[in-house]
Amino acid sequence: MMLDRDLQSVQEVRQCLAQATGAQKQLQAMSQSQIDQIVQGMAETARSEAGRLAALAVEETGYGRIADKTVKNLFAANDVYQSIKDKKTVGIIRRDEQKRVWEIAQPVGVIAGIVPSTNPTSTVIFKALISVKAGNAIVFSPHPQAAKCTKEAAALMQAAAERAGAPAGLISCITEPTLAASQELMRHSKTDVILATGGTAMVKAAYSSGKPAYGVGPGNVPVYIHASADIGRAIRQTIQSKTFDYGTICASEQALVIDKSIKRKVIAELKQQGAYFLDDHERKRVATIILKAGGLNPAIVGKSPQAIAELAGILVPEDAKLLIAEESEIGMAYPFSIEKLAPILALYTASDTAEASSICTRLLELGGLGHTIGLHCEDTQVIERFVLDKPASRIVVNSGTTFGGIGATTGIAPSLTLACGSYGNNVTSDNIGPEHLFNIKRVAFGLREMELSSTPVVATPATSSAAPSAISRDEIAEIIKSVLLELQSTNR
Repeated sequence: MMLDRDLQSVQEVRQCLAQATGAQKQLQAMSQSQIDQIVQGMAETARSEAGRLAALAVEETGYGRIADKTVKNLFAANDVYQSIKDKKTVGIIRRDEQKRVWEIAQPVGVIAGIVPSTNPTSTVIFKALISVKAGNAIVFSPHPQAAKCTKEAAALMQAAAERAGAPAGLISCITEPTLAASQELMRHSKTDVILATGGTAMVKAAYSSGKPAYGVGPGNVPVYIHASADIGRAIRQTIQSKTFDYGTICASEQALVIDKSIKRKVIAELKQQGAYFLDDHERKRVATIILKAGGLNPAIVGKSPQAIAELAGILVPEDAKLLIAEESEIGMAYPFSIEKLAPILALYTASDTAEASSICTRLLELGGLGHTIGLHCEDTQVIERFVLDKPASRIVVNSGTTFGGIGATTGIAPSLTLACGSYGNNVTSDNIGPEHLFNIKRVAFGLREMELSSTPVVATPATSSAAPSAISRDEIAEIIKSVLLELQSTNR
């Protein structure tokens, strides 16, 4: 039975969708230059408000660091914007004169934007930019723990869009984030596509809604450090990546898999650069707080190493950047082997590349299929052999997986929605962008006539007798001679 709050939230969703539908029709009638001007205005506002939104997110959720969340907001406002600003998304977007095919972009309509608590404001900026660039309206559904900062980010994007000429109601956010509201948003007839970022249950709900959905999966990211790696650089990039916003990005490293031959050097480098190795007692204490009720304990998400240590009842140095525990087993019974959205790493030792490959694959199968894997290696042949069979959509080589996966330090399309392909039950393995949010119609001109046989073949019915074959002159002569001889014999 629905409570009053549920009913109010459902009604709010319906009002937002009605406004979004009308606004989208107006946006769809605009030119490419008009839409580009709107998107530019949104990006500029996001850039100027990046720090304030980051502070609001940390204050409300308790996850991560203001400085790093500011960087994430700026990544959406700068990197994502730069990657999409010149894309054609209105009218005829491509002409193939040789094949005589034109491609026309048609917006999908109204997007349902599901927002997580770990990256609330950057997700709003990102999804608003790519949705409007593709000619769509978007209604956001915030996580209850991040409702205020999500609403503020959406309001800023709408205000900026309106100043640049967009209609009212193009970008909106639910103010009563209930389960009933989220379900109504995802299932309503006016919702055309879902952009789902959040926990596994939320993504499954999106796929079960009956609507087209772009979801993401968990990112239990393993990273193999091969004997040929530049160890100093590999560790520096790994620590920078894993500790960014205290590990709240799903593409961050979760386990290091290192060659036995370089283990001592890797451990020494990790310690020198600020990693703290847990002893057996500390390891057991931390293990007890990683999981809660069969899943990741939200109390450790986006927290500092010192806060996690306090929660576990242990002490770690004030300058410790992340916690590391050596591990040899993989499975839910071994908490260090799962995805940990916190500055905690597992460390596995492999005797050779084949064993390292097996460990990495098993870690992905445990909870990161289709997402991301990392490799630090200077041997091209090893890289080629290693990457071919990995069930991951992003294979980041010689870069931190957090930044490499989202396209900040690699040539992958900059994005904050990282799909996992069929490995992770997603419809695509791409980094999501505007091109995923419009349909493409194809106008195809005739190039040639269809070639058909000039002499029709008439089939002979199966029941009819075969036509007699032609008889030669000699055969006729032999028949006549035979008949005459027979007559002569009869007259005697």
